[in-house]
Amino acid sequence: MSKRAIIYIRLKEGVLDPQGVTIQRAILNMGYDAVSSVRSGKFFELELSSDNAQAASQVDDICRKLLANPVIEDFRVEYSQ
Repeated sequence: MSKRAIIYIRLKEGVLDPQGVTIQRAILNMGYDAVSSVRSGKFFELELSSDNAQAASQVDDICRKLLANPVIEDFRVEYSQ
């Protein structure tokens, strides 16, 4: 049975997010005044061929070594069927 890893990556707290600031300005310029802050991030879905601890470990390694910059980004992985 295959499993899907859903990965969310975002900048750590305290790291400046110029893309988020730009998006927030655009939102405010459009007249939406209820938004006080925007933080941008990345989203990935990986389809896994196995559903075991080794696959989860590999996903963790992929996130740390390729998808996220551990100096400035945090990541979270959710698994679904």
